[in-house]
Amino acid sequence: MTYKMVRKHFSHPPEGLARMRWYGPGLLWMLSAVGTGSILFTPRVAAAYQYELLWLLFLVVFFMWVMIREMARFSIVSGCTMLEGMHTLPGPSNWAVWVIFVPQLFAAAIGIAGLSAVVGSAAGAFLPGDRTLYALLTIGLCTLLTTTGRYLFIEKVSRVLAGALLVVTVVAAGVVLPSLPEVSSGLAVSWPSDGELYVIMPWVGTILAGSMGIVWFGYWTATRGYGGGLVGRDKDDEALNESNIESEKGIGDDSGPEFELDRARSWIKVMTRAALLGVAAGALVICSFMVLGAELLAPEGIMPEGADVAEDLTRLYADIWGVAGTWMMLAAIFIALGGSVLANQDGWGRSFADMTLILIRDRRKAESPGLAVGALRWLEARTGWATFERIFLKRVSIILVAGLVPAVIILLFRDPVEVMSVSGIIAAAHTPFIVLTALLVNQTRLPPPLKPGWVTTICMALAGTFYLGFAVVYFHSFFG
Repeated sequence: MTYKMVRKHFSHPPEGLARMRWYGPGLLWMLSAVGTGSILFTPRVAAAYQYELLWLLFLVVFFMWVMIREMARFSIVSGCTMLEGMHTLPGPSNWAVWVIFVPQLFAAAIGIAGLSAVVGSAAGAFLPGDRTLYALLTIGLCTLLTTTGRYLFIEKVSRVLAGALLVVTVVAAGVVLPSLPEVSSGLAVSWPSDGELYVIMPWVGTILAGSMGIVWFGYWTATRGYGGGLVGRDKDDEALNESNIESEKGIGDDSGPEFELDRARSWIKVMTRAALLGVAAGALVICSFMVLGAELLAPEGIMPEGADVAEDLTRLYADIWGVAGTWMMLAAIFIALGGSVLANQDGWGRSFADMTLILIRDRRKAESPGLAVGALRWLEARTGWATFERIFLKRVSIILVAGLVPAVIILLFRDPVEVMSVSGIIAAAHTPFIVLTALLVNQTRLPPPLKPGWVTTICMALAGTFYLGFAVVYFHSFFG
């Protein structure tokens, strides 16, 4: 059996102190991932069940580390995205890409709508004007910034501010932290007698990252040069370049394992540590929000929900620092969730552009290309736009899927918690397919010395089974 690879030469891995700057993608991923799972759903779960589900939090964090690590492994070794790897799987044409593409259209629209609605709730609660109007303005401004590429500076500033505010959250949790035995009691595996999956499942689906956020970690490491970057693209190249497509399936040739094992393994170690740093920092923040919810919201019977969710969340800081705390929490919502809108629009835009190029690759050369390719050809002929370039498809995806559709959802559904809950449930239900398919790609498409070991394979299988079990139980209870 032959093993297909694109990358023939790896860049030199960093050594000594030089490695420190390569851990940035882990913290970058954490700051983008700490959004609704931390600020919204963790306080809700803590308000309802205090520390009973602390064990579940640590279990999901461990699985998250394993999952994002395996997504990035494929990109480091092959020089392609995991989506390209899924394109190579045997069976009906692009079946794995289609199974990701369609559900993520819903997840993207609903997720962006929910994030923007929470920001709008915060603005409308303490500023003059309507909550819905602020939510629509959030979507409009973020869409403008991501489609024009002018958001990078704002995103960097928001991440710095988000990091500062997350430090404030850890300090606040330290102020109200109860005795360690009381907190550590939540490490015992148990299930609340009144546990509601509608409250718990969105939290599980958004702890650190949603289903597509797992894939994006591989994007972030690859575009920052891990292993040598994506083959055929510069670090931030969005132009269509199919030089990395060396075979019908797009993953190299059959010339054998011509790779440099030491460099590849060194890059995987650097990526592993970057991922560990990201999930550890994220876990600290989420634990802090759990402490705040359990100590400040649960005793008063406050469950953050409804259109006034932001007012409930401000109590997490206000009960410690008064009026200043209220404004600090509002800043946290604006910066963390507003930054998440930018990051998610960019991430989904890149992913949808890549998936579209994969799905239409064969159609572009056919005499009967189909409706989608025909429409792109017609538009290119009429306007002169480069409709088959990645940057064009990314912008269209952001405007339509992450811009217009979320705006319609906000106009139809006014409760941001309900919208975000649906998004979290979709993420939790879709995660097992992404995880198990990624495991299949790594086991069948990578050379034996660089495949995941048996421990990693078992952990990935357990992660997929864990999320699958949650999805089955939830939908059984829902339809039952």
